[in-house]
Amino acid sequence: MSNPAAPSAQHRAEALKERVYVTFTGLAVVLAMQSHAESLTAGEAASTLAITVVGTLLAVFVADLVSHLAVHAKTPTRYELSHMAGTSFGAFGAVVLPLIFIGVAALGRWSVETSLRASTIALVSALVLIGYLAVRRVEMAWWKKLIALGAEFALGLAVIALELLAHG
Repeated sequence: MSNPAAPSAQHRAEALKERVYVTFTGLAVVLAMQSHAESLTAGEAASTLAITVVGTLLAVFVADLVSHLAVHAKTPTRYELSHMAGTSFGAFGAVVLPLIFIGVAALGRWSVETSLRASTIALVSALVLIGYLAVRRVEMAWWKKLIALGAEFALGLAVIALELLAHG
């Protein structure tokens, strides 16, 4: 007998998708801030990252709500609304480690630049870990899994390169 409180595969997929979006958003913001880290305070860096991510999550929540209204022609139930909110805002966890790193800079232990560099490494690593967790149980040859992970890592590097190009 399955646990009715356990998240469905669809719910886990939605949550994972949102976490990937937020991780890429966080990566883009961190990289943009790195280009002028010497003029940023830790508070400015933290608030920029948090505001951007919360704005993204609100946009995702509104998109879920609007798409539900369009597809079902009715407002979501309390459960559906709770599910949408949990899926959207649960992805905030993707930027907790970068916010902790910026907090270390606020305490004077690191420079803002060092905290943003550590955040970049953490976010790219998170994307690789998410990719690994996504493909580890898939029935395919190990080398195909490696190609999938390599492609995700390459996309993460492409995002970094584009951000550096745009803000360089």
